[in-house]
Amino acid sequence: MDLRDLLNIEYPIIQGGMANIATHQLAAAVSNAGGLGLVGCGGWDPERVREEIRKTKELTDKPFGVNIMLMSPHAKDISDVVIEEGVKIVTTGAGSPGIYMKKWKEAGIIVIPVVPSVAFAIRLEKSGADALVVEGTEAGGHIGETSTMTLIPQVVDAVSIPVIAAGGIADHRGLDAAFILGAKGVQIGTVLLASEECPIHENYKQMVIKAKDTSTVVTGRHTGAPVRVLKNQMSREYLDLTKYGQASLEQLEKLTLGSLRRAVFDGDLDRGSFMAGQSAGLVKEIRPVKAILKDLFENSLVYKGII
Repeated sequence: MDLRDLLNIEYPIIQGGMANIATHQLAAAVSNAGGLGLVGCGGWDPERVREEIRKTKELTDKPFGVNIMLMSPHAKDISDVVIEEGVKIVTTGAGSPGIYMKKWKEAGIIVIPVVPSVAFAIRLEKSGADALVVEGTEAGGHIGETSTMTLIPQVVDAVSIPVIAAGGIADHRGLDAAFILGAKGVQIGTVLLASEECPIHENYKQMVIKAKDTSTVVTGRHTGAPVRVLKNQMSREYLDLTKYGQASLEQLEKLTLGSLRRAVFDGDLDRGSFMAGQSAGLVKEIRPVKAILKDLFENSLVYKGII
């Protein structure tokens, strides 16, 4: 199935549902540019989500979706809010949406979970998922351990629903690679951090465009919750604390508490958690969302039918 037909969009591209970042401004900009914008709920309460959905509707008449982090204590209530507000596309992360699938389907919602493995992909197809975002370890934020290059074709071979590739995609070359590996579309996040419409602190954007190939590290591996971030003082302290396995979970939680907000809203270069993928090294300038999407597809050899 063509992802553009499934989602009623111009380009087969989804914006990542980045917590504290994927607000109505970014979601509407992506949808207006021809992709699928997402409101990323993160840890928001249901009424904040409702407000963001309504604000998105004021800014676009194009399709958009909501990303629900299933580990959130508000997930159950938010699952009802999307139905009440007439949202037609939901992506999910940090868990299985199985318990919500029946009521979402009855409401006509297209459900697209984010998965990091073949086994989880097979399980979610059986539970009724309409498509899958398959995310490799190159991505920013919370990640799995398998690379996009190896994971995408294995999931494509294992399921019959559309696969959307995520992790390490920031230009038309990554887009072409994803299509060749069998994906029907892509999800992007890091490159959109450097968009004019992205509502993050200017320091965050500058960190992304100044990043090199070695500028990200992964914290949280020993706790089972790996997170890819841009290197700074906090990430170095975190890794130093865990190097010899002597740090307690309480120490680590104290170090990271509120760190994403410090990055997004305060631009705290030392104490913020600047989540970004390895593709940050490809991002060199701040551009409008429309220009980012146009560049991805107008330069794509696969999309143009050349290869």
